[in-house]
Amino acid sequence: MYANKLTGLLFALLAVWAFGAQAGPKIQTWTSTNGARVYYVPTEGLPMVDIRVVFDAGSARDGAQFGLATLTSGLLDTGAGQWNADAIAQRLEGVGARLGTGVSRDNASISLRSLTTPKLLEPALETLREIIQHPSFNEADFEREKKNLLVGLKQREESPADLAGIAFFNNLYGEHPYAHPKEGIIETVEKLTRQDLQTFYQRYYVAKNALIVIVGEVDKAKAESIADGLLSGLPAGEVPPPLPAVTQPTASKTEHKFFPSAQTHVYSGVPGIKAGDPDYFPLYTGNHILGGSGLVSKIFEEVREKRGLSYSAYSYFYPFKVEGPFMMGLQTKKGQSDEALNVMQKTLRDFINAGPTAKELEDSKKNITGGFAMRLDSNSKLIDQVASIAFYGLPLDYLDTFIGKVEAVTPQQIQKAFKARIDPDKLQSVLVGADGPREK
Repeated sequence: MYANKLTGLLFALLAVWAFGAQAGPKIQTWTSTNGARVYYVPTEGLPMVDIRVVFDAGSARDGAQFGLATLTSGLLDTGAGQWNADAIAQRLEGVGARLGTGVSRDNASISLRSLTTPKLLEPALETLREIIQHPSFNEADFEREKKNLLVGLKQREESPADLAGIAFFNNLYGEHPYAHPKEGIIETVEKLTRQDLQTFYQRYYVAKNALIVIVGEVDKAKAESIADGLLSGLPAGEVPPPLPAVTQPTASKTEHKFFPSAQTHVYSGVPGIKAGDPDYFPLYTGNHILGGSGLVSKIFEEVREKRGLSYSAYSYFYPFKVEGPFMMGLQTKKGQSDEALNVMQKTLRDFINAGPTAKELEDSKKNITGGFAMRLDSNSKLIDQVASIAFYGLPLDYLDTFIGKVEAVTPQQIQKAFKARIDPDKLQSVLVGADGPREK
């Protein structure tokens, strides 16, 4: 189902920001024969390789056809060349390989995991190559997947959390391509045609718009061969234009939307930072104190522990290609939503005004750095990190320097960065639940 395909990539591409890493593997990079950038990390101990091809083809490239990127990605593995979905599945199962697709606002990806024994790897690579280069977009498959997506969109209308998230992004981004949900909306998905998908594929699934990430027990010569072969039949094409700049709100706004649910879902925030922002480390470390560290964060303490207004409360920065959201959130029962929102916003304001204490910062750094080893302890985790580094243009030594940069953050840097980037008087807030006004 679409939810299974779509959820993984968003977290994968954010993992390098949300968790970080310490001294890591050396990333090698080069340009393939047809113009794609390749990022390669050799590993030892397991005869396995993970391969991910990432295209700048996320939902921000939908134009007015919301849902186009999602439906295009979702149809890739339903047929390619002479193979239908069953034949593709049988080919992969026969060699013990796994294939997946995913979409975020920023990009789309196709991933393969395979054993490196040639008699197993070569058929898996051939299958991946055919899916990338010759997807069939069969009419029957298109109609089925479109119907499935529409069913999911109709079900989404019954989720107050989803509706709150959609409204939050709409309020935050207005006419920007980040505003609409990556799965699209019913009105636009209903109008999509098979030809729309083919046109989108031909525009964005081209060699110059691709990144190839290879992590596993293969030598560099084999990695070069894999990279050159995967995209050998694709046209070079061109990279798409940069996304437009994000406009910051000029005043605060709070929107109440009625939904007959036991819990009211509350989101509040502003456009935050883009990937590679120079203030990222003070903001990330500071937010760990504010709302990113779960049960010991300031927001959790004020909202849950002191007042019992919510089971959980949190805040995050989501760095995208351009400014992603700074987002605070919670759920609360009817009659408490306005109070809970006010407490959450006041906690933010107090944190900006006072900054963290030395003790809070010390504890935050220990928590961030202490879990480092588990962030790179598998091929799948490592390829998530490297794919993020590749797509967002982060330094190749990002994993090596992460811990040192976290440890170098001072309370003054955190306070300065928050004051510069987050204006509490311009927060955009959405509340969806039984506290909202009923529509007439």
